[in-house]
Amino acid sequence: MLRVKCLRGGCRGAEAIHLLGSMFGRALTGWTQKAFQSSSSTAGSQMQGKVVGDHVTETKEQDCPVCSYNEWDPLEEVIVGRAENSHVPPLTVEVKACIYENCWPFYQKYGGHSFPEDHLKKAVAEIEELCNILRHEGVTVRRPELIDWSQVYTTPDFTSSGMYAAMPRDILLVVGNEIIEAPMAWRSRFFEYRAYRPLIKEYFRKGAKWTTAPKPTMSDDLYDPVTNYMGIEWMRRHLAPDYKVHTISFKDPNAMHIDGTFNIIGPGLGLLNPERPCEQIDMFYKAGWTIVKPPTPMIPDDHPMWMSSKWLSMNVLMLDEKRVLVESNETSIQNMFESLGIKPIKVSILHANSLGGGFHCWTTDIRRRGTLQSYF
Repeated sequence: MLRVKCLRGGCRGAEAIHLLGSMFGRALTGWTQKAFQSSSSTAGSQMQGKVVGDHVTETKEQDCPVCSYNEWDPLEEVIVGRAENSHVPPLTVEVKACIYENCWPFYQKYGGHSFPEDHLKKAVAEIEELCNILRHEGVTVRRPELIDWSQVYTTPDFTSSGMYAAMPRDILLVVGNEIIEAPMAWRSRFFEYRAYRPLIKEYFRKGAKWTTAPKPTMSDDLYDPVTNYMGIEWMRRHLAPDYKVHTISFKDPNAMHIDGTFNIIGPGLGLLNPERPCEQIDMFYKAGWTIVKPPTPMIPDDHPMWMSSKWLSMNVLMLDEKRVLVESNETSIQNMFESLGIKPIKVSILHANSLGGGFHCWTTDIRRRGTLQSYF
């Protein structure tokens, strides 16, 4: 979820969660306008490039197909990941760092091979229905390329097979009209960017900015139990002076997707996992934020959760400030959203959840109708 996915290895790995706080570079801060305001007006009037054939000419920023400053202004275009051809990563050091130990036998059995076929087919069907519902709600849906993730590759530092292109929010961070392509913390995801390159090139040709963050070597000596502080510093310098990067941390021994721990759903409004306290929560209260603790997830105990916890129930996608995509079986959190004046749009992606993410993870916002604001 985070906006800093960019150097946390796509919200995976032990480095994920802590770094996460730095994610707020886009969603929480932009320094230039009044706090706690959200606007649906068209963003900016700066000049950007526009493609005519293979050449770039100048055009206005509002004509750029990429523009997103937060995660609750009206969603107009989104990338939705693919479950097709998904493979289980080998049980290597970075996978062990964030996978619950009771799931290790699954990785020992299936590592380097496809996810169970019947389960994968159901996940593919669920994501196709998710795309249909998004289109019905007026959102343009884009998809990554189909790739054979079974191929084994070798670098000077490691050997691995691929994984998937299921979680675009792990690898693509959109800040205004810029797409930042993030490096992954898992070796099985080293070449995942290839599935998104045709889309990124298209957006670039139409005026978007495109940055690729430094790729780590992923050698054994780079892995430790804390976050990627060099990544945080890279993000801080790259986004300065227009954005301020905050670092926050949570008590979570198996850090995976941050949006199962902390998820921002509106201006000054966030969801905080009651089982994973935030060590800097006072920062939000002092700024006037409302922090809501979602109810205990209702997902059955016997449902396979190979890569994450049941708290994917709070891994939701805001279509705007008053509409949210939420798991159809999670009636408790649906009631919570209704009490907040937000309409739940119910969709079931339980089998897709098993691959490691909820609605927020399976998507990346490309365009939302709004402007840069400050929320501190």
